[in-house]
Amino acid sequence: MNQFEHLRHKEGSALSRLRELIVACAPMRSNVNISSVARTASACAVERLVLTGNASLISKIARDGAEELEVSIHRSLAPVLQKLRNDGYRLVGLEQTSNSTSMHSYNFSRRTVLVVGNERTGLTPEILELLDDVVEIPVYGLPHSFNAATAASMALYEYCRQYPTG
Repeated sequence: MNQFEHLRHKEGSALSRLRELIVACAPMRSNVNISSVARTASACAVERLVLTGNASLISKIARDGAEELEVSIHRSLAPVLQKLRNDGYRLVGLEQTSNSTSMHSYNFSRRTVLVVGNERTGLTPEILELLDDVVEIPVYGLPHSFNAATAASMALYEYCRQYPTG
């Protein structure tokens, strides 16, 4: 008998409290990326997904995230971020900047908004100005950055690693 039995879709881990984590996306070029972010956000039990621009979810990619996740779509990101800051959230951009902190050494606040930039242009100067912190994921080869959805998944996983029970 094999000691490892394959479990298809093992039940999620129970949280002792709701996550106080919101993902906010700048306008993205690809609804595939947006839908991938939604799937990961739902799997990580984030509080809400904030989308901007002409975003829409592709249910085949977002899977259960399309139904389970609270999603709001806004014309622009800055006013939403300002309101979330006023509500006590720490605004953390996921971007490579001159003063960004490596995700390896960053300690997320429990009440965090993870701000994800456009796939090609990243976060605008206007949005960078609003942020409390900017976190980058070290890259060891080419290209010099990760895909936006992939980077968001890594950052969400790191947040969950730091707050495993919510």
